[in-house]
Amino acid sequence: MNIKLDADILNQAKQCSRNFSCLAGDKNCLCEVERLIDQNLLFIKPAAHMICNFKMSFGYSAYYCNCPARVEIYKHYNI
Repeated sequence: MNIKLDADILNQAKQCSRNFSCLAGDKNCLCEVERLIDQNLLFIKPAAHMICNFKMSFGYSAYYCNCPARVEIYKHYNI
């Protein structure tokens, strides 16, 4: 499945270290979502090996995703 996002969202995420592989439907690059809060705060369960410029620590054991593309993918495609 190819994922389509607005150019302004992609521009906000231009520092993607995975070259937007999520847009080609590569679900291996997408962290599992725990919950979305206020339509823009995406808590995730990242894989242990996952290196990502947008993965942010929230305390000692929680993480959130700061990637605008990932938030939009979850909101519009529920993945």
